[in-house]
This record gives sequence, structure tokens and C-alpha cells, in this order.
Amino acid sequence: MAGTVVIGGGAAGVAAARRLHDAGADALLVEAGDRLGGRAFSLSLPALAAGRVEAPALPGAARGAGAAGPGFQRADGDALRSVAQRFPAPAVVDAGCGWLHSAGRNPWTAIAERDGFAIDRSSPNWGVQWRDLGFPPDRKAALADAYARFECAAHAALDGPDRPLSDFVPADDPWRPMIDAISGYANGAPLDRVSLHDWAAYEHAATDDNWALPAGYGTLVAHHAAGVAVRLNTAVTHVDHRGRVLRLTTAAGTIEADRIVLALPTTAYAALTFDPPLPDKQAAAAALPLGIADKVFLAVDRPEWPAHAHLTGKPDSACTASHRLSPFGLPIVESFFGGACAEAMPDARAATDFALGELVALLGSSWAARLTPLGATHWRAAPFIHGSYSHARVGHAPARTALAAPVDQRLFFAGEACSPHDFSTAHGAYATGIAAADAILGLLATPPRP
Repeated sequence: MAGTVVIGGGAAGVAAARRLHDAGADALLVEAGDRLGGRAFSLSLPALAAGRVEAPALPGAARGAGAAGPGFQRADGDALRSVAQRFPAPAVVDAGCGWLHSAGRNPWTAIAERDGFAIDRSSPNWGVQWRDLGFPPDRKAALADAYARFECAAHAALDGPDRPLSDFVPADDPWRPMIDAISGYANGAPLDRVSLHDWAAYEHAATDDNWALPAGYGTLVAHHAAGVAVRLNTAVTHVDHRGRVLRLTTAAGTIEADRIVLALPTTAYAALTFDPPLPDKQAAAAALPLGIADKVFLAVDRPEWPAHAHLTGKPDSACTASHRLSPFGLPIVESFFGGACAEAMPDARAATDFALGELVALLGSSWAARLTPLGATHWRAAPFIHGSYSHARVGHAPARTALAAPVDQRLFFAGEACSPHDFSTAHGAYATGIAAADAILGLLATPPRP
């Protein structure tokens, strides 16, 4: 029997369990997969090059480690052996979230500083094109003007009914494809699937400070669970909340609890049943689907660019990658794409071929021999997750509040999709986990009614 069971070991679940643990409350964190972090997942570059898919080692525990399953595909081992010596032992990449967005107010920033994690405050250079390859300054300025017109039109419509973001970019605007690609990066979905009201809630809260963690965001999230009681490989399939004691069905048996925190991606609700049923929760989760954003990682022979350089692949296409060149000075390229572009990739190999094709087209044919695939994500295939981050369907922005509302002061809900304005981020997930834990701690401090 546990006081509180936190279901889901991503950023929200780790935050909730950590808060309860530190307050001296009885808490157990259960995770369906074989690692903590959820959509925060750091990978060791030396391990990748040696033919393994694993997280960096954590001090005193291996809880951050584990196979990525079908959500990550490592490249061919024979090709990797020749590049293994390029990566120092601490080098990592983030297969999932990798940026401390709104870093100045992001609680993970303070946690990283407290726990001795280095923070790289370099600009991500998303608006800079290395050597202006395929994207000269006049075209960048034209895109900036088009994007400003889109934002102005969207903000002018906020007092009206909800509409898709595609309504605010003329169909014949030559920059509409690139704005659609940006929506893929930011929302994991194309313009026509994204709610105006939901998008604006995020935009009004976000700041432009985007910092990064050389040790990995996923490493930080998993590290934050040190000392917390954890059960991995424990998928909850049914929640019986008919009686005073909650009963959670898992393959390993029934877990009983007084309270639970469901810190799950919205996709997980489709496989979870409740007794009595909670149709409003299921509907709210369905109205907040996970978009797709994926990454390809390539080793580079003799990079010619400085650390933190950047390339946009095809600025006239809705299907193009944002190529991060030598993050932290490492000899790699991290290619990122989302929305309909990511959905069009049938597997990680196709995504790798796509990224290679864009880079070789920009850099020149000789670069084909200088870029070695390390691996790629395929988040829609990741067990228990099946996506990247949430966006509200048009007309359903209030679903975030509906999903977050507790039930009977015994079932609490957390996760990035429950955040009213920081959704799609690890710091939004963190805040919802803390809110759920604090609500429970408030109940524990309240004497029971006679």
C-alpha cells in the first residue's frame, strides 16, 4: 500500500515524486518503460559509436539508462567503428527535448545550477545560415517579414472564435511552406491542425532565452529522481477508483494507493481504463494529440564551421530540417524536423537519408563521404509514448484545463499537456508535476473531517 503512486517517469512524474519524497510523504514512482525521463532522453555518443543505445551513466544508479526500443534506430555498426574515437566519454546528444526554453524562468535551469550541471548559454543561431548557403540575407529578411505578417494577423484574431493557424498565411504566400515547417518544429504539427488560441497561450508566455545542457536534458531529468522509490517496467493498464483504496492493475500485479498522480503523455490514455469510467478525461487527452518531431544524428569528419552553427535545408519547402552544426563543439550534426515532414518519414532510415540529402545539396557532393549516420529517432514508434509533444485541436484549447483538473481529490493529473501556457516543454511538465504534488501535500496537512 502506497500513500501516493505517481504514474509516469517523465519530467512531470519525476518532479511530482521528487517533491513528495523531499516533503517526507510516502510516494512511489512507476514507469512503464525501462528508463526514466520519458520524452527527455539523453544518449551517449561513445556508446552509439560502439554499437549500443544507452543513456549516460548516472552517479550511484543506472536509472537513466535503458534501450530506446523502436523509438530510436542506431545506424550501421560497421560504419560507426571508424568514427568511435572522435567522441570523448562524456559526450551526449538529446534524442528528445534538448533546450532549456524560456531558460531564465525555467525551473530546470535552477536545478541544473544547484546540481552542478553546466549550462551553455550560446545562441542556437536558428535565424543564421552558415555561409548563407542556399539562404542569402535578402531571403532571410523576406521570411522574417512574412512571419511578422502571420503573427500580426493571428494576434488580431484572438478575440474571435478559435481558428487554425493556416487561416493567417495566404495560400499563395511564397513563404507559407517555410512557415509551415516552423510550425512543425514548434508544434509538431502543420498550421492547419494547430489551434490559434492554444498557440497564442504559449507565445505570450515564452521568452527568447534558449540554453542547452552539455550533459543532456534527459540526464538532468533522470538525475532529479535520485533517491526516489521507483519501479520500472511497470505499465498501469487500469485504475479502479470505486472504493476508498485505489487499485492499479499492472502486469506485475495490483498496486494499492490512497492517491495517484497520472503524469502521462496524452497518447497513453487510449490504452488506460478507469472504473468508474472517466470519459471527460479520455476526451480531453484525445483533443490534445502528440505531434511528431524527430532528429537525425550524423558524425562529421573535420567540421569546417564553428560550434553552434546552423543551416536550414530548403527554405522554400514545408519539409525541411533545421541542422544544428557542432553543438558544444562536437563533430556532429543534429538535424531536426517535425509536423507533416516527420510524419512522411516511414522510419528512421528514411529520415537519415533525407537529412543527408539536404546537407550534401548545400555543402557539396564531397561531403557525402564526410557524414556518417549515428542514428535517428522515430518517436511515433516509442513504446508507451508514440509522439513528441502536444498541440490542441482547433476549438479544443480548453482541453488542457479539463485534463489537469483533479478527480475526487484522489486522482491528480500532470504532464506537459496539462500546462496552460508552457505545454510541449519539460518545464511545463515540471510545473504541473509540482502543482499536483503540492495539492496532495496540502491535503495531507489538512486534518480529516470528523
